[in-house]
Amino acid sequence: MRNHFVRWIVLGLLTATLTGCGYNDFQSKDEATKAAWGEVVNQYQRRADLIPNLVNTVKGYASHERETLEAVTAARSRATSIQVTPEVLNNPAAFQKFQQAQGELSSALSRLMAVSERYPDLKADTSFRDLQSQLEGTENRITVARQRYIASVQDYNVLARRFPTNLTAMMFGYDVKPSFTVENEKAISTAPTVDFGAKK
Repeated sequence: MRNHFVRWIVLGLLTATLTGCGYNDFQSKDEATKAAWGEVVNQYQRRADLIPNLVNTVKGYASHERETLEAVTAARSRATSIQVTPEVLNNPAAFQKFQQAQGELSSALSRLMAVSERYPDLKADTSFRDLQSQLEGTENRITVARQRYIASVQDYNVLARRFPTNLTAMMFGYDVKPSFTVENEKAISTAPTVDFGAKK
């Protein structure tokens, strides 16, 4: 009976200690970063899903712009081939690879939009204008999702670095998480130019 009582006291003290040292905070903030990351990935996938229709529409009017069309298709292929699991959040090298692929896709899309400016019939195409609207909306969603992820990672990383919760982080292996770098943030936060000229 006494051993049972002692066991409950020890368990209670352990629970209080883990709560006081931020263990539960790490659990909730880790889940928050995963959820925010899931939304980032979801919006990038939405953009990737728009690209085949966009490429096919442009091809119908500007098939000889083969190099640009192929660059967009290749960049999309590279971006979607990366395995995007929650483990990426704890692997700076994998996270960097993901950022680079998305940046290359943004750059290729910008070149495609610049090419489209040379084709008035393409700019007047209803399908193209619909894709323009969808792409603009998706780029805005990407920006919002990325901002939420950055804020979530910041909260988590402050907890991982601040005393005394940094001791809990070291004890349980809660390393700081990578976030979007300044250089990459500039590249991928610039939405492709989708202004197809003034409406008549």
